[in-house]
Amino acid sequence: KCIEEIELAKELKMDVIVTDHHEPGEQIPETLAVVDCKRKDNKYPFRELAGCGVAFKLIQALSIKMDINEDEYLKYLDIACIGTISDIVPLVDENRVIAKLGLMLVKQTRNIGLREILNLLEVAGYKKIDASTISFGIAPRVNACGRMGHQEVALELFLTNDPLKARELAQQLEKYNMERQNIEKRIFEEAIECIESSKKEKEEPACYVLGKEGWHHGVIGIVSSKITENYYKPSILICFEGEDARGSGRSIEGFDIHEAVSKCNKYLTNYGGHSMAIGLSLKTDAFENFKKEFEEYAKNNINEEKTIPELKIEYEVNQNDVNIATIKELSLLEPFGEANYEPVFIYKNLKITSIRTLTDGKHLKLGLQDIHSYIDAIGFGMGELAEEFQIGDKIDIVGKIQINSYNNMEKIQVLLKDLRRAVL
Repeated sequence: KCIEEIELAKELKMDVIVTDHHEPGEQIPETLAVVDCKRKDNKYPFRELAGCGVAFKLIQALSIKMDINEDEYLKYLDIACIGTISDIVPLVDENRVIAKLGLMLVKQTRNIGLREILNLLEVAGYKKIDASTISFGIAPRVNACGRMGHQEVALELFLTNDPLKARELAQQLEKYNMERQNIEKRIFEEAIECIESSKKEKEEPACYVLGKEGWHHGVIGIVSSKITENYYKPSILICFEGEDARGSGRSIEGFDIHEAVSKCNKYLTNYGGHSMAIGLSLKTDAFENFKKEFEEYAKNNINEEKTIPELKIEYEVNQNDVNIATIKELSLLEPFGEANYEPVFIYKNLKITSIRTLTDGKHLKLGLQDIHSYIDAIGFGMGELAEEFQIGDKIDIVGKIQINSYNNMEKIQVLLKDLRRAVL
């Protein structure tokens, strides 16, 4: 959508190729090429590539055209894999191929900067390099640089051939990530306070549009994601920067936030994104008008049933199903991610043999028995439930069944999503 910038580049005698994976605007820039699978005239058979996937396909196409050996472009699959998983695009079709093959390359990467990030993760306790490690270990550290306004540090890290320089830059990533976490925590707490205080004044809205001065525009997207996860409603957070304001939003299944914003765009100076995430800018004094119009649109277009989160359960298991060999077979379905979620199971009528909380009461740890077998279960952020149950209670649990490796010992562990008293 950067029409003016591209025109300036052309005036400066530059050839411009645009690669993107967002929904294009009504006007496509007149330049050498605009490569985007979401163009209305797109003929490419897969339209869900991440931005890095589109760039990778351009490299591949140029290599084929110029008769360059495939090793010269396949060596970038590790970076393409990290970007694809981090961008939370559906891990199906070609994205699955990029992620699966790329993960193999990440484990033996020759990129010195990426190797330093992996060393940091090893120190932080990450034992396995999989999609989850990229989502929760690599992506936040790399993204933190850009969010904190130092994106060149991440770029330099991936480009450097100097091991000492790479180590220094990786440490900077770690510093920016900690800074990002502190700012994110503050904004999240302030946003929650805004929501809870407004609940006393008016009826429950279909979405949340929040704005405040002093919020960091590089972090509000993550906070918006947490707000949406917390309340299961679309949210847009906007930071006021004098006369101008910038915002970022996240959505829920069944509500296209890009389409919604496009219907309320008369108060915006710019916007872009896709069905689940949006970025926008506007004048600060237009905030209230935009907020009112967007909330009205959401109210008229979100069915109340959509705001009730659903747990999609694959299968009911019992003690005959839950064994190390069977759980290891689930790894054939990896990499897990958007549109290829790790399977969630229900396991009924388990007896609590131990119950405690971890990390100052934040998390729940359970020992469970099913006739002749014992398993552990952990519920992150579910510590408050420890008061509702006691040893001897029978419960039904829903979660991901995994293998916890510690001191060369393998134990079955359920990562809890929900639990209830056993329905007998």
